[in-house]
Amino acid sequence: MPVFPDDLRVFERGWLSSNNLLCLGDQPALIDTGHVKHAADTLHRVTAALGGRPLADIAHTHLHSDHCGGTGALQTAWPAARTWVPAPSLSHVQAWNEDALTFGNTAQRCDRFGAQHALVPGQTVRLGAYDWQIHAAPGHDALAVLLFEPRHGILVAGDAMWEHGVGVIFPHIDGSDDFDTFTDTLALIERLDPAVVIPGHGKPFAREGGAIQAAMERARARIDHFNANPAAHALYAAKVLIKYQLLDVESMPYADFEHWLNHAPALRTLHRQHRPDLDWPAWLAHVLAPMFGKGVLRRDSTHVHDGV
Repeated sequence: MPVFPDDLRVFERGWLSSNNLLCLGDQPALIDTGHVKHAADTLHRVTAALGGRPLADIAHTHLHSDHCGGTGALQTAWPAARTWVPAPSLSHVQAWNEDALTFGNTAQRCDRFGAQHALVPGQTVRLGAYDWQIHAAPGHDALAVLLFEPRHGILVAGDAMWEHGVGVIFPHIDGSDDFDTFTDTLALIERLDPAVVIPGHGKPFAREGGAIQAAMERARARIDHFNANPAAHALYAAKVLIKYQLLDVESMPYADFEHWLNHAPALRTLHRQHRPDLDWPAWLAHVLAPMFGKGVLRRDSTHVHDGV
């Protein structure tokens, strides 16, 4: 694990909830807030680390439900906290447009929250004791930003970069013809040349020892594969969305599971992108069979369960 300044605390959360970065100092701030299922745990972690001080700011790399689901609970605990979101998302939050925020399209859940401040690429934002550069980071999410602290070379990457693999490229699901915006964001990260990357999921990793360069090479190879085989991305995305739902609910009666599958618009789009030659039930069976076969999901006589 890379060493961070004492006033920066990384809460590594796993895969349903994003990682969180707590920036201490005179005006403490939290970057990304995890999933609503874990909101009470997020609040507990932040409260314990603050030691009685109020949280002054809440910021987000992007507004997928695993990165902003704890925001409402934090705002209830600290109603004076300023909330920052990527600039194009601000009006969507203020109107609480669940389709524009992607919750409706993916049939995911997120407690409502408010926002007053925009993270504008090219500007900086004071979070904790540091000034963070704001950079546009389209790719995984078209509206996402990176936050970079140049003094220590710390990059909060959201889902623009993981150490192993890449996230779903949601703009491609929405109709973009290629995956090059993700490659452009990787090139931006190379130019920033961070010493440490804090990814949205997984452990932070460092330039020292070559971990960032190796991650960059893996990500580019994955994007090259998707560019050459866009149907492979559609299959990957479908499995991710289904697994994410089961990580959230843990267990569903068959009828509820089928209802969720049938009412997630993104899955219908992925069906068309992956195997339009199959009808809907046959395609679902094709996607789900290896997930059950490998233990990613489990089933009994009445329910579908999250697997390993």
